[in-house]
Amino acid sequence: MADDLDRLLDEVERRLCRLPGGRGAAGSHRHGDGEEEAAAAEQGRSAKLLMSAGSSEEDIDNIIDEICNDSSFIKTPLKLKSNSASLTPETNSAVVQSHRKRCCPVYLGGSSSPYGIGTNISKRTCDQLRCTACDFRVSLFNDYIWDQSCDYLFFRNNMPELSKLRAKMIKKKGARAYACQCSWRSIDELTDLRTDQQLRWVCGKHAE
Repeated sequence: MADDLDRLLDEVERRLCRLPGGRGAAGSHRHGDGEEEAAAAEQGRSAKLLMSAGSSEEDIDNIIDEICNDSSFIKTPLKLKSNSASLTPETNSAVVQSHRKRCCPVYLGGSSSPYGIGTNISKRTCDQLRCTACDFRVSLFNDYIWDQSCDYLFFRNNMPELSKLRAKMIKKKGARAYACQCSWRSIDELTDLRTDQQLRWVCGKHAE
Protein backbone atom coordinates (compact mmCIF):
# COMPACT_ATOMS: atom_id res chain seq x y z
CA MET A 1 0.00 0.00 0.00
CA ALA A 2 2.82 2.37 0.90
CA ASP A 3 4.67 1.56 -2.34
CA ASP A 4 1.57 2.35 -4.42
CA LEU A 5 1.22 5.70 -2.66
CA ASP A 6 4.85 6.61 -3.36
CA ARG A 7 4.46 5.73 -7.08
CA LEU A 8 1.33 7.87 -7.28
CA LEU A 9 3.10 10.86 -5.75
CA ASP A 10 6.02 10.44 -8.15
CA GLU A 11 3.67 10.41 -11.12
CA VAL A 12 1.90 13.54 -9.97
CA GLU A 13 5.27 15.30 -9.52
CA ARG A 14 6.40 14.37 -13.04
CA ARG A 15 3.19 15.69 -14.56
CA LEU A 16 3.44 18.95 -12.66
CA CYS A 17 6.99 19.44 -13.88
CA ARG A 18 5.79 19.12 -17.54
CA LEU A 19 3.04 21.77 -17.08
CA PRO A 20 3.73 25.49 -17.83
CA GLY A 21 3.37 26.16 -14.16
CA GLY A 22 6.31 23.91 -13.78
CA ARG A 23 8.49 26.93 -14.43
CA GLY A 24 7.16 28.42 -11.28
CA ALA A 25 8.06 25.22 -9.54
CA ALA A 26 11.50 25.36 -11.07
CA GLY A 27 11.73 29.01 -9.98
CA SER A 28 10.69 28.00 -6.53
CA HIS A 29 13.30 25.29 -6.71
CA ARG A 30 15.92 27.88 -7.65
CA HIS A 31 14.57 30.10 -4.88
CA GLY A 32 15.07 27.20 -2.54
CA ASP A 33 18.64 26.88 -3.75
CA GLY A 34 19.11 30.60 -2.98
CA GLU A 35 17.81 30.06 0.50
CA GLU A 36 20.23 27.18 0.93
CA GLU A 37 23.10 29.37 -0.29
CA ALA A 38 22.03 32.14 2.11
CA ALA A 39 21.90 29.65 4.96
CA ALA A 40 25.35 28.39 4.02
CA ALA A 41 26.69 31.94 3.94
CA GLU A 42 25.12 32.62 7.31
CA GLN A 43 26.75 29.51 8.68
CA GLY A 44 30.08 30.72 7.25
CA ARG A 45 29.68 34.06 8.94
CA SER A 46 28.81 32.36 12.20
CA ALA A 47 31.89 30.22 11.88
CA LYS A 48 34.00 33.33 11.27
CA LEU A 49 32.47 35.00 14.32
CA LEU A 50 33.23 31.94 16.40
CA MET A 51 36.80 31.90 15.08
CA SER A 52 37.23 35.61 15.81
CA ALA A 53 35.84 35.10 19.31
CA GLY A 54 38.23 32.25 19.80
CA SER A 55 41.12 34.41 18.64
CA SER A 56 40.04 37.16 21.05
CA GLU A 57 40.07 34.67 23.90
CA GLU A 58 43.52 33.53 22.80
CA ASP A 59 44.71 37.16 22.75
CA ILE A 60 43.37 37.67 26.29
CA ASP A 61 45.14 34.51 27.43
CA ASN A 62 48.37 35.71 25.83
CA ILE A 63 48.12 39.08 27.57
CA ILE A 64 47.54 37.38 30.94
CA ASP A 65 50.54 35.11 30.34
CA GLU A 66 52.74 38.10 29.47
CA ILE A 67 51.71 39.90 32.66
CA CYS A 68 52.38 36.85 34.80
CA ASN A 69 55.77 36.25 33.16
CA ASP A 70 56.85 39.91 33.34
CA SER A 71 59.81 40.02 35.74
CA SER A 72 59.20 43.65 36.71
CA PHE A 73 55.64 42.77 37.72
CA ILE A 74 56.83 39.85 39.84
CA LYS A 75 59.68 41.79 41.48
CA THR A 76 57.55 44.81 42.40
CA PRO A 77 55.40 43.84 45.38
CA LEU A 78 52.33 45.80 46.32
CA LYS A 79 53.01 48.48 48.90
CA LEU A 80 50.62 48.12 51.77
CA LYS A 81 49.77 51.14 53.86
CA SER A 82 50.85 50.75 57.42
CA ASN A 83 48.39 51.55 60.15
CA SER A 84 51.13 53.31 62.10
CA ALA A 85 52.13 56.54 60.31
CA SER A 86 55.89 57.01 60.01
CA LEU A 87 57.41 60.21 61.35
CA THR A 88 58.18 62.74 58.63
CA PRO A 89 60.80 65.49 59.09
CA GLU A 90 57.96 67.87 59.93
CA THR A 91 56.59 65.63 62.65
CA ASN A 92 60.11 64.96 63.92
CA SER A 93 60.72 68.68 64.28
CA ALA A 94 57.36 69.02 66.01
CA VAL A 95 58.37 66.31 68.49
CA VAL A 96 61.70 68.05 69.12
CA GLN A 97 59.92 71.37 69.61
CA SER A 98 57.55 69.79 72.12
CA HIS A 99 60.56 68.69 74.23
CA ARG A 100 62.14 72.17 74.27
CA LYS A 101 61.86 74.38 77.33
CA ARG A 102 61.69 78.13 77.88
CA CYS A 103 63.43 80.20 80.50
CA CYS A 104 61.10 81.42 83.23
CA PRO A 105 62.09 84.02 84.14
CA VAL A 106 64.59 85.17 81.48
CA TYR A 107 67.94 86.39 82.76
CA LEU A 108 70.66 88.51 81.17
CA GLY A 109 74.15 88.62 82.62
CA GLY A 110 77.84 89.32 82.23
CA SER A 111 80.41 86.95 80.73
CA SER A 112 80.86 85.22 84.10
CA SER A 113 77.18 84.20 84.22
CA PRO A 114 76.65 80.66 82.85
CA TYR A 115 74.24 79.94 79.99
CA GLY A 116 71.26 77.63 80.37
CA ILE A 117 67.56 77.42 81.14
CA GLY A 118 66.76 80.14 83.63
CA THR A 119 64.43 79.40 86.56
CA ASN A 120 63.81 80.93 89.95
CA ILE A 121 66.12 78.32 91.44
CA SER A 122 68.70 78.01 88.63
CA LYS A 123 69.47 81.57 87.60
CA ARG A 124 71.19 81.01 84.27
CA THR A 125 71.41 83.50 81.43
CA CYS A 126 69.47 82.78 78.25
CA ASP A 127 71.47 82.34 75.03
CA GLN A 128 68.39 81.63 72.86
CA LEU A 129 66.93 85.12 72.87
CA ARG A 130 64.76 86.39 70.01
CA CYS A 131 63.23 89.82 69.50
CA THR A 132 59.49 89.90 68.82
CA ALA A 133 59.73 93.43 67.42
CA CYS A 134 62.28 92.92 64.61
CA ASP A 135 62.14 89.07 64.56
CA PHE A 136 65.93 88.84 64.83
CA ARG A 137 67.92 86.49 67.00
CA VAL A 138 69.68 88.41 69.75
CA SER A 139 73.47 88.32 69.37
CA LEU A 140 75.70 88.44 72.43
CA PHE A 141 79.41 89.11 72.83
CA ASN A 142 81.34 88.23 75.97
CA ASP A 143 83.74 90.76 77.47
CA TYR A 144 82.40 93.63 75.36
CA ILE A 145 80.08 96.61 75.82
CA TRP A 146 78.52 98.95 73.26
CA ASP A 147 79.86 102.43 72.69
CA GLN A 148 77.57 105.20 73.90
CA SER A 149 77.33 106.56 70.32
CA CYS A 150 75.37 103.48 69.14
CA ASP A 151 71.93 104.23 67.72
CA TYR A 152 69.02 102.45 66.04
CA LEU A 153 70.30 103.01 62.48
CA PHE A 154 73.71 101.50 63.33
CA PHE A 155 72.17 98.17 64.35
CA ARG A 156 69.50 98.36 61.67
CA ASN A 157 72.15 98.59 58.94
CA ASN A 158 74.89 96.36 60.39
CA MET A 159 73.23 93.45 62.22
CA PRO A 160 74.27 90.67 62.32
CA GLU A 161 77.67 91.28 60.61
CA LEU A 162 80.31 91.16 63.34
CA SER A 163 82.93 92.87 61.17
CA LYS A 164 80.76 96.01 61.02
CA LEU A 165 79.58 95.81 64.62
CA ARG A 166 83.17 95.86 65.95
CA ALA A 167 83.37 99.55 65.08
CA LYS A 168 81.17 100.30 68.12
CA MET A 169 82.35 97.53 70.48
CA ILE A 170 84.52 98.32 73.49
CA LYS A 171 86.51 95.66 75.35
CA LYS A 172 85.48 95.21 78.98
CA LYS A 173 86.30 92.16 81.08
CA GLY A 174 83.29 90.45 82.70
CA ALA A 175 80.69 92.34 80.63
CA ARG A 176 78.44 91.06 77.86
CA ALA A 177 77.03 93.02 74.89
CA TYR A 178 73.55 92.10 73.68
CA ALA A 179 71.90 93.34 70.44
CA CYS A 180 69.17 92.61 67.90
CA GLN A 181 68.31 94.81 64.91
CA CYS A 182 66.32 97.34 66.95
CA SER A 183 67.63 97.18 70.56
CA TRP A 184 70.94 96.77 72.39
CA ARG A 185 72.18 96.45 75.97
CA SER A 186 75.50 96.25 77.84
CA ILE A 187 75.17 93.98 80.91
CA ASP A 188 77.66 93.56 83.80
CA GLU A 189 75.67 91.50 86.30
CA LEU A 190 72.75 89.09 86.46
CA THR A 191 69.55 90.92 85.45
CA ASP A 192 65.95 89.78 85.28
CA LEU A 193 64.60 90.71 81.83
CA ARG A 194 61.24 91.67 83.35
CA THR A 195 62.87 94.71 84.93
CA ASP A 196 63.50 96.22 81.47
CA GLN A 197 60.07 96.91 80.00
CA GLN A 198 61.42 98.43 76.77
CA LEU A 199 63.01 95.22 75.55
CA ARG A 200 60.88 92.87 73.45
CA TRP A 201 63.16 89.90 73.90
CA VAL A 202 61.85 86.42 74.70
CA CYS A 203 63.37 82.98 75.17
CA GLY A 204 63.33 81.02 71.90
CA LYS A 205 63.35 77.68 73.80
CA HIS A 206 66.27 75.43 74.73
CA ALA A 207 66.88 71.82 73.74
CA GLU A 208 66.95 69.50 76.76
